Amino acid sequence: MLPNLINDLWVLLASLLVFTMTISVGFLEIGELNHKLDRSLYKTLIITGFSLFFMGLIGFNIAFAPTIGGVIGNPFYSNIFMGLFSTNLSGGLSGVFWLTGRNFFDTGLSTGTYFLFETAFASVTLALVGVVVLRKMKMSAFILFSIIYFIFIYTLPAAWIWNPTGWLYLMGVRDFAGGLVVHGAAGFAALAILVRIWQEEKKKGLKQSKIEHASLNSGWLTLAIILLWVGWFGFNPGSELAFTSETVMVVITTFLAAASAMVSTLGTKFLISKHDPGLIYGVNGVLMGLIVITPLAGYVSPGSAVILGLISGPIFVYAEKLLSRPKWYSDPVGVLPGHLVGGVFGLLMIAFFTQTAFATASGASNLPNGILFGGGIMALHQFGFEAFAVAVVGIFVFTASYLSVFAISKLLKGMLQENEYTDQIINNTTKP
Repeated sequence: MLPNLINDLWVLLASLLVFTMTISVGFLEIGELNHKLDRSLYKTLIITGFSLFFMGLIGFNIAFAPTIGGVIGNPFYSNIFMGLFSTNLSGGLSGVFWLTGRNFFDTGLSTGTYFLFETAFASVTLALVGVVVLRKMKMSAFILFSIIYFIFIYTLPAAWIWNPTGWLYLMGVRDFAGGLVVHGAAGFAALAILVRIWQEEKKKGLKQSKIEHASLNSGWLTLAIILLWVGWFGFNPGSELAFTSETVMVVITTFLAAASAMVSTLGTKFLISKHDPGLIYGVNGVLMGLIVITPLAGYVSPGSAVILGLISGPIFVYAEKLLSRPKWYSDPVGVLPGHLVGGVFGLLMIAFFTQTAFATASGASNLPNGILFGGGIMALHQFGFEAFAVAVVGIFVFTASYLSVFAISKLLKGMLQENEYTDQIINNTTKP
């Protein structure tokens, strides 16, 4: 008999919703750039399958098993695949994973349920990184990077922040559903790949990066945002790891932040351009609101969620404008202004908007009230913890990602998709 059937069923449903977000990112790429379907969908299929295999093999243990010195989970805890090759039900079905006991109010999730939920998060994270690859990176290079990412790059920050024995968690860092572990980290990894792409393009004689221009497909773009918005129903509320009244509150804060951000994004863009912003800014506004609320959805009131959403819109518009100026990289889908800026901003807002009543109900009883709610010196300390986590995770993910793609590039004698560059090199060579 499962330890707690209701909680297990809820988190299983949330896992499936989050898994749909991976393919939805592919739809988003198709919708914004009007790409051919095969490459984008093939990429998301690879990500989904590889996440399940390599997270199950060893990645899940590295992230969520009892850590060694607070740095890395025991890779062989309960044997590989979490003991799921056991000949009885004590492995993945009836056994309660060590993490989901008293730390989460005895929610009693089975090992298999928790594995699927966290693996879905890993899958979405790499899908976000993969958006900057576009048609530039060899599929073989992306596959090799995927393996490294699921075993090493994604799992260590998860171990530090989400594992109750992780060193950043013990310091006091909190990240409700992945503002830094998912979105911020995806942005730092994407930036590292963009740097390596730029270096290889420069060697090929290009004056600037091959720019991918937006060419909207409204049908695919609308489908993508609907699926992503619904998927976030599992992403944030599922992070409660139980079906409680606070779970419903997280649904409300998540959806209100998204709607408010859409309103403020459209309004800001209209005031700047004096014309209808169009579908693309509506979509980006929703995404920005969802990203910003992610790290603190369980710690804030609905009113605070609305305020965060309204602030998020202008931040996205101006971040996009600023980050679109450099010509050495191409980020047409907005991974940097959306996921990197939004994820980091949302994480830092924990120190401003947290209310202890909501945080305690979500399992973060040690979080103080935010600065805006009288948290005082304790809230300032919390801001320091979160800012320190951004620096540590940012440096690690960027460095590890860059070294990985650098090594892959050397192994494959270049990681760029050759046929995308031939014509441009002929017509746009750098003069000596």
